[in-house]
Amino acid sequence: MKSFASDNYSGIHPNILNAIAEANQAHVSSYGNDPFTAKAEHLFKQQFGQDTEVLFVFNGTGANITALQCAVQSFHSILCAKTAHINVDECGALMKATGCQLHAIDTPDGKLTPELIAPFLSDLGNIHHTQPRVISITQCTEVGTVYSLNELTTLCRFAHQNGLYVHLDGARIANALAALGCSAKTGTVDCGVDIMSFGGTKNGLMIGEAVLIFNKDLVANAQFVRKQLAQLFSKMRFISAQFVALLENNLWLTMAAHSNAMAQLLTREVSTIPQVKITQPTNANGVFALIPPAIVEPLQKEFPFYLWNEQTCEARWMCSFDTTEEEIRIFVKLIKELCDGMKL
Repeated sequence: MKSFASDNYSGIHPNILNAIAEANQAHVSSYGNDPFTAKAEHLFKQQFGQDTEVLFVFNGTGANITALQCAVQSFHSILCAKTAHINVDECGALMKATGCQLHAIDTPDGKLTPELIAPFLSDLGNIHHTQPRVISITQCTEVGTVYSLNELTTLCRFAHQNGLYVHLDGARIANALAALGCSAKTGTVDCGVDIMSFGGTKNGLMIGEAVLIFNKDLVANAQFVRKQLAQLFSKMRFISAQFVALLENNLWLTMAAHSNAMAQLLTREVSTIPQVKITQPTNANGVFALIPPAIVEPLQKEFPFYLWNEQTCEARWMCSFDTTEEEIRIFVKLIKELCDGMKL
């Protein structure tokens, strides 16, 4: 059964699966001292710039806590949107790992702005309060929106003017860059991002994410931070080989563009149903919509998905690299039938 619950539900892209099998030959050195890791690092540097430091880790939470630990001490605080994954879905891992306070900020669309952040900077220099050190943003956001290049540049400039770093949670960065139609470097480094988590498992990988460090001030202890946080894989080649396949021939952007296109199709199709109301712009591969409570259970039985907000019955439908047009049309047809059945 296919679903619209999460792009984590999808399997492994065949190219990625083949890359794992090809890496499973003979013996190579461990802990990243292997040709697969060297090649993956080279490909990342081609995309983001030669000064990029690359650390491979196991998962998204590991990527976020590793990246942020490189930028903070325990008396610091981290600013993020209230909807941010580090605030909602990581079981307090960030606070436990860093000892830092997390300030979660209300946003209308998942995006932080200088105006929203400014009130949280009033205690800079006050010895009695934690000191804001990092602005953590998500691109794409948790509600499917995408920062424009101007929005991201403005936010990074504001952060640096106030002595703060910018961390980008890029669990779906491929979808954001595909939507923006810009290069990886243009959409991150050139905007002023200091450090980021680069997502793999939401875009065709079996396991593995990457931490990309662009600000040299954050590099010094990064390797030790990764080790201490239990994110250093002994058989690193099996993560690295996946990233080689992902980055070669821009497979990562091809897959992301497809899942984005499927979300656009889904939005257009469900927008014709009077009982369904789209709540957020469909910028990437997620569709957010208010639906009648009566159709939730029968719809989920056929196509699993999550309710983003159970109180308002706002659904979140995620498209993946393997979502097809036929599946979209069958899904929408079922929604229409269920909505029509409510009138009987």
